[in-house]
Amino acid sequence: MPRAKKKPDIAETPEGELSRIRGIGPAREELLALAGVRTIEDLLYRFPRRYLDRTLATSTAFRAGVETTLIVTVENSYLAHGKRSRLVVHCRTLNGEPLSLVFFRGVGYFRRVFQKSLMLVVSGKLESFGGMQIAHPDFEVLDSEDSETIHTGRIVPVYPGTEDLKKRGLDSRGFRRILHEVLDSGINLPGLIPEDLLLKLGYLKRMEALREIHFPENMETLKRARNSLKFEELFLFSFHMKSKRSARLAQERELWPVPHGKSEQWNQLTQRLPFALTGEQLRAIKVIVDDAQVNHATAFLLQGDVGSGKTIVAIAAMLHYVANNVQCALLAPTEVLARQHFRTFMDLLALSGVQIELLLGAEPKKSKAERIDRIGRGEADIVIGTHSLLEKDVSFASLGLVVVDEQHRFGVEQRETLRRKGKNPDVVGMTATPIPRTLCLTEFADLKLVTLLEKPAGRLPIKTMRLGEDKRTGMYKSVRNHVTQGRQCYIVYPVIDESEKSDLRAATDAFQELQTAIFPDLKVELLHGRMKADEKDRIMSDFRAGKVQILVSTTVIEVGVDVPNATIMVVEHADRFGISQLHQLRGRVGRGSAESFCVLMAGPGTEEAEERLAAVVSTENGFELAETDLKIRGPGEILGKRQHGVDGLRIANLMEDRKLVELAFESAEQTGNLPESALEFIKKRFATENQSLS
Repeated sequence: MPRAKKKPDIAETPEGELSRIRGIGPAREELLALAGVRTIEDLLYRFPRRYLDRTLATSTAFRAGVETTLIVTVENSYLAHGKRSRLVVHCRTLNGEPLSLVFFRGVGYFRRVFQKSLMLVVSGKLESFGGMQIAHPDFEVLDSEDSETIHTGRIVPVYPGTEDLKKRGLDSRGFRRILHEVLDSGINLPGLIPEDLLLKLGYLKRMEALREIHFPENMETLKRARNSLKFEELFLFSFHMKSKRSARLAQERELWPVPHGKSEQWNQLTQRLPFALTGEQLRAIKVIVDDAQVNHATAFLLQGDVGSGKTIVAIAAMLHYVANNVQCALLAPTEVLARQHFRTFMDLLALSGVQIELLLGAEPKKSKAERIDRIGRGEADIVIGTHSLLEKDVSFASLGLVVVDEQHRFGVEQRETLRRKGKNPDVVGMTATPIPRTLCLTEFADLKLVTLLEKPAGRLPIKTMRLGEDKRTGMYKSVRNHVTQGRQCYIVYPVIDESEKSDLRAATDAFQELQTAIFPDLKVELLHGRMKADEKDRIMSDFRAGKVQILVSTTVIEVGVDVPNATIMVVEHADRFGISQLHQLRGRVGRGSAESFCVLMAGPGTEEAEERLAAVVSTENGFELAETDLKIRGPGEILGKRQHGVDGLRIANLMEDRKLVELAFESAEQTGNLPESALEFIKKRFATENQSLS
């Protein structure tokens, strides 16, 4: 019979194929690939999700109910019969205590394994049944008391897995065997971070950290390994974002002139504005316009709390481009918001001669084709639209500035599709959801951050309260009092129609009751996303004009809607909304000089829901709420990447590791070149996943 071909030495090609590892054949290799493990490096970066402390116990831990790990010697075994047949293995600990190991499954196999005088390390829960016993313990056979173990007698890693992996022998035990073989082979992956930096900061080298995170000597070395690998991950990601920024700065503009920082239309508009710009608005405009006067594309993230005046900053920036015969596009996530922007732009720029087009999906083909034709010929200076701007037949003559409102609602490919319609255009991403500092240093490190903290003069704080069902009658009475005094009200529901699967009150049913039974003498209208565009436009126009006193709606009015006379926001089933949504909805009121209120209607909720509601009631500061939101939900939820994590981060936590984030960012900014191995690692881990605007 021919001898089996020996597996090649793993350490010879550390980046090599998984087939080099004993126990991994083609079938297992294919299975691992489905789990995202295709190379030995991938395997080493499949970190444990938790650890079991199976270090050897002292005799004081030899009592019922205790999870313990002991070295024992087999004395004898026998098959016991009863309701369930079982194998009983009599052992004795190093301290001489008797211990029975009991197995109900695999009896034949275990009877062959547990021979007299065999030395084992066993782990499990001690139970008292006529003596101490452990049922189905984890165990390993020892050649001597000094034998190295990987499943017991130490801090044992537990790996993430799927049922499919477990069925085919790749549970935690299987992963431990494979990883131990790899690490025991003398494999040596090249370093990714300059050694002098690691030495200066006190972090472990790459291979030392990888060995300790999989098979730690103790909890202290495990902590050090985790921190070292967290720093490695955050440093490389920060370096990647720094490289993206450098690459953009090195790419010259194409075919269109650099904005010269002057705009007669803007100067004229500032004289006509019915309000004074805040100091921060003026500063933001200057930063964007000044930075655009270079021969490479620029990218900004303009963030400001609800009502901080981001739109006027965007208008100012656009007018400086229009002055150079450069087209601008504003991409909005909803038709309601796009129409709101179009109306604002038209009201402010009607006398300026600036040509503005609104491009939406649901409009007659002929008029839409005419708009597209004007845009393509360069007759439109500013184009405002929704996803319709991304359609293939939409082209621009000289697109030089792309403004993306509520930028987190668009994927990277959508934003890039619009950018590619221009000639290396500048980008301004706008968000009314303030972004925590740790996310700014990671996700948006390649952008220039412009922040508006100051609200326009005359705005009063919005009084926010959380009410239960027992206060509903009083809430309706307050709404009526305010409306009869000439104010307007929003009542928002989380769903359009009721469902058997949901206990939520729907907007359509509530509208009928509010219109006929609660406020029959008032003008009540319904607005939701499934309505036709012209119907939504009519209702919003009537509400804006004061013809509608109470607007029942879904979250279609979450962003962008600006009606200064609306002073009450009622959010039904408020416990079903996130912090960001509640803060955005609250921001629809308080936009005038009158006192405004936000009422959160909610019954008893989950612990997390109660934490969200308490946070919104306690502060109107969006930046504080953003930090709370990050703590509760995590960055993946906030950035819309729940299924994929945040840009390849596998071990670092942007909330828990804030100091590490800042240290890694500063270290990456001060580092020149990295070895080729680090650049390849960055490309593989981060380059295709990043979601930032540039």
